[in-house]
Amino acid sequence: MTPETSNAVLSGKRILVTGGSTGLGFAMAKALAEAGASVLITARSEENISKAVKQLQGLPGEVFGIAMDVRDEDSIAQAVSWVQNQWGTLDVLVNNAGIGMRTVNPDFLSQPRPFYEVTAQGFRDLIDTNLTGYFLVAKAFVPLFLQNGRGKIVNISMNHETMKRKGFVPYGPSRAGAESLSYIMAEDLMESRIDVNMLLPGGATETEMIPDHYKSNLKEKGFLLSPEVMGEPIVFLASDQSSGLTGQRIVAKDFTTWKQKYLQK
Repeated sequence: MTPETSNAVLSGKRILVTGGSTGLGFAMAKALAEAGASVLITARSEENISKAVKQLQGLPGEVFGIAMDVRDEDSIAQAVSWVQNQWGTLDVLVNNAGIGMRTVNPDFLSQPRPFYEVTAQGFRDLIDTNLTGYFLVAKAFVPLFLQNGRGKIVNISMNHETMKRKGFVPYGPSRAGAESLSYIMAEDLMESRIDVNMLLPGGATETEMIPDHYKSNLKEKGFLLSPEVMGEPIVFLASDQSSGLTGQRIVAKDFTTWKQKYLQK
């Protein structure tokens, strides 16, 4: 971590990261806890949550974990209850939980399949997680922000190329939909002082969404980003320094340049 993200700039902040037990979510949860925030990570697998929480112990901020399925309103309601009982409220929601093309085509990188070969159930499962999940979780936690008179939502997205790429149904449409959702959420919540922004890595990242046998080749060619690229920008977006910034789409690998321009305004 950089000196800017290693101090306790987020001390006192209460942050929820969905899909926080692995990949981008884990990297963001780690960065937020390193910056002093109290972080709640959620995922469907209790085993993965337990493992992740143990790995993140000893950081400046406390880390907690509970099982939550972003597709299930009852499961989300239980997470809301946990936040109310343990913290009283929430400062930042990071919508990150998602599944990738592997769930509908394990060989999507080498043998892309046209949309009409995707099963209806496979399409529904991915959209329910990557798009409807963002909606359901935000819908459930926004009332806490409204009570506070402020709040922050960060929706994780991907490159626009992914939304147009051959063989990328339904993943591409799920991320395109999440971006439209984000822009509209930002407009709906602007007068309530609730900021809504998007954050994306800026390229393929070394996560479980990419099959293992492709990772080494992509890494050798320099095409694979570390999940830690999300650390500095997520800390910034969760901090008071970004308050009032809303409706923005921020690329993590270009964050330093973007931030310099933002601070000069």
